[in-house]
Parts: sequence; C-alpha cells; structure tokens
Amino acid sequence: MDLITGCTSNDSTSTSKDEVFKIGISQFAEHPAVDDARRGFEDGLKELGVNVEIDYQNAQGDIPTSLSIAQKFAKDKVDLIYAIATPAAQSAKQATANIPIVFSAVTDPVEAELVDSMEKPGGNVTGTSDLSPMDRQLQLFKDLDETIEKVGIIFNTNESNSQIQVKMAEEIGSTIGLDMVSIAISIINDIPQAFDYLANMVDGIYTITDNMVASAIYLVAEKALENKMITVAGEDSHVKGGILITDGISYYELGKQSAQMAKKILVDGKQASEIPSETAINTTKVFNEDTLKALGLDQDHPVFKDAVKIDN
Repeated sequence: MDLITGCTSNDSTSTSKDEVFKIGISQFAEHPAVDDARRGFEDGLKELGVNVEIDYQNAQGDIPTSLSIAQKFAKDKVDLIYAIATPAAQSAKQATANIPIVFSAVTDPVEAELVDSMEKPGGNVTGTSDLSPMDRQLQLFKDLDETIEKVGIIFNTNESNSQIQVKMAEEIGSTIGLDMVSIAISIINDIPQAFDYLANMVDGIYTITDNMVASAIYLVAEKALENKMITVAGEDSHVKGGILITDGISYYELGKQSAQMAKKILVDGKQASEIPSETAINTTKVFNEDTLKALGLDQDHPVFKDAVKIDN
C-alpha cells in the first residue's frame, strides 16, 4: 500500500492530519492515459490535503481479474474505490452497493449502466467521463487535407466504451463528409493485421480512447507513418505516443477532477448519489512535432497555430 499524505490547511473542509482514508484503486489496464488518470487523482488528493492509504491494483486488461480486485476491496471495507476505465467501474459496482465508487475514463456512464443519469447518478457511483469533443477531432482531418474521405478506426470488441465511440464517430463523420471504416479486434496481437487491412481502404486513422489500442499506440503510430497517413487521436497521450494531433482531454486533469469528487465524499460527507458525474472541464489541442516533420506537413498551417507542440 502507498501512503499519500496531503498538506493540511486552515480551511474548515480539510481533514485532520491524523485522519487517513483507505482507497482502493482499480485500474483496468496499463497505458499512458489511464496511468495519467491515476497520477492526477493521487496528486489531486495531495493538493486538497486529503490523507489516504492507497491499495493500487491493475487488472492488466482482464475482466475477471478486475472483478476479483473489486471484490477484494469490498472485503477489505475500503473507504472508497477509484475505478479507472469502464470495465473496472462495472466490476466495482457489481462488487459493492455500499462503498462509494468514483470512476474515471468512462465514455458513457449511463450506457455502461453505472449511473442513472449524469446529473443524478443515484446509488453509490459517480465520476468523470472521458467523452472527447469528437466533432472537433474529426474535423481536423478535413482541415488538414480536404481530400480525405475515409478514416479508419481499430477498436476492441470487449469494451462497450469503444463500441459507443465507433457509433458516435460514424454519426459525426457522416455530417462532415467522412466515411468511417471500423475494424474490430479481440486481442492486442490482432492490431498489425487490422491496420494492414485498413491501410488499403482509408486515407487516415482515428484512435479512439480504447484501452487495448492505447496499449499499442506506438505500433499504430509507426504503421501510420509508414503509410504516410494523417492520424488524429481521442486524447493527448496518444499524441505523445506518435499520433499527429488531437483537440482533446487530459487524463491527468480528469484524474484531478475525480479527486475533487473523492474529497467531497470522504471529507465533506456527501453521498456519491448527490454528486453529478462530469465530463472534462478543459480540452487542449496538441500535436507531435516529430510526426508532423515525418509527414512533411507545414507547421505554419492554421491547424497548428494555437496547438501545443510535444515530442515523442
């Protein structure tokens, strides 16, 4: 277990320096986005002066393991469960109806049957959605190259989160003249073959916030470069991994938003059902300079004018 000690203040809402809350962190997979969601949560608790003892567990992308982790936390009677990604949150809800659960990195909490509604979650679950501004992201393809007509998406069939995003992309894409071509995978080793299949059909690649694809984002970015394809990401850690650009969320900041919710529950005594679920407060446009150069694009293009430059 990790003990995170926050700095206390004179604010009446701060905890006593001697009060320590037990939090179980259930992370479904291991890749930069969800790692950032965890770091943001832990750093957020420190900044808020909340002292916690953390039991961090990672399911490594396995749903039965995720359920076992949640059941362990329920048995240990932790004060709160922080569940990162849809399968982890669903497992936590299945394991306990009493311990408060704060989720993050869940695209559609209502569709995933985690909350009754975003405004009134009900039950013992609330949290932050990683729903991206997909309309702005897909428009980037046309802004960069108006001749792009077909865009490929690789997604994991076992993630309801991903299936929701594919449907959204198809609907939004049709309104701006993009034909979205999706291909489903069930294991990470399917990604190279899936990409090769798409490469013969599409003009660009859109990487949604899919845990399996995110785990292999460097491979996807490398293969896209080999095919001289423009790539747009659903979030910024994909860009750090080599995808060209996104106008999207920061999972680190999303984790901090989740920490605010945890503080309301643990310190302020609120029920999870009283705290509306939230989407990301801020989005940022970022681009990968190495990828831009490799594609031979002009950094003075208007798309990059107000974007933050990052390297691999």
